[in-house]
Amino acid sequence: MSPSNLNRIILAFLFFAVSSSFLRAAEFEKNIMTGGAQGTYIQIGRDIAGLGKSCGLTLNVRQSAGSLENFVGVRNRRNTQFGIVQSDVLEYLKTFEANDPEVQQAVKGVRIMFPLYNEEVHVLARSDIAGIKDLAGKKIAVGVKDSGTYLTASLILDILQVKPSDQLAINPDAALPKLLSGEIDALFYVAGAPAALFAKNEIDGSKFHLLPITQAPLLATYTAARIEPGAYSFQKEPVDLIAVKAVMMTYDYDVKRNAYQRASCKAVSDFSNLILNGLDRLKETGHPKWKSVDLNELPPGWQVGICVKAGMAMDYKPGCAAPKAEPDGNEEYLNLLKQRLKKP
Repeated sequence: MSPSNLNRIILAFLFFAVSSSFLRAAEFEKNIMTGGAQGTYIQIGRDIAGLGKSCGLTLNVRQSAGSLENFVGVRNRRNTQFGIVQSDVLEYLKTFEANDPEVQQAVKGVRIMFPLYNEEVHVLARSDIAGIKDLAGKKIAVGVKDSGTYLTASLILDILQVKPSDQLAINPDAALPKLLSGEIDALFYVAGAPAALFAKNEIDGSKFHLLPITQAPLLATYTAARIEPGAYSFQKEPVDLIAVKAVMMTYDYDVKRNAYQRASCKAVSDFSNLILNGLDRLKETGHPKWKSVDLNELPPGWQVGICVKAGMAMDYKPGCAAPKAEPDGNEEYLNLLKQRLKKP
């Protein structure tokens, strides 16, 4: 064997050894898909990440367009074990699954982790617009196309046969300034109240209000809800409307398949255990919506993941020990030196 070939083999071996050592030392990457910067999803994601941080587990909270992107992310995006999705998105997919091979493929392997809380369907409009039916012929914002808000707005308008003159596919953060400036007449936003977008921005209650949504045809899909007075500074009266359930989704990883699947399943089991045992803490210190979480309210027709069930077992112990720094090889020498120096 020539020296040059030997050098290449040695270099390749050293690279492999160093790379393998690095991979063993590095924490396995875990991500949760949430929503926009001012939405409820991202705050819920940060609360869950806080549980992980308290025991040495890192969970990256990723912004997204919302429910549809999150569902696809859990299905297809690497190192993305969790996503928050609206229940009407799940119902929509389940409705079309039986007769559509593409939808069947899209939902394959995606599982329920936990039901979370109700998300109110906010429709903020000019004060002269009395209800949803009055959006006919108006210019409205319905959320970006990969979002749950977009799907919900589209379903509501279709069910009630309301036809606006224009529907802008922009996110609520971008839509609110357009509404306040008079460029559009109303905007849809599905978010757990109090939604930070409305709570943190100055909105004139004499010019804008939340529309009531009480039409009977909608109650077959949605839950009746109410936003109490004072939830937002601009809304002085209670508003009866509808809500969807936010659901935490994951993937049914196969621990027999490969190392990635095993590590991802372990991550799902760990965070299932942390959420289950930390729910009281989340209700006390997290977003106000945690107070209404009922883990028994599973959406019909969807299965709970195997890795989730493993983490819920009474004897399950999550890997909560923070990783210790590897010794650099000189620690023993320094300890011996200190001992010798202490001797007379």
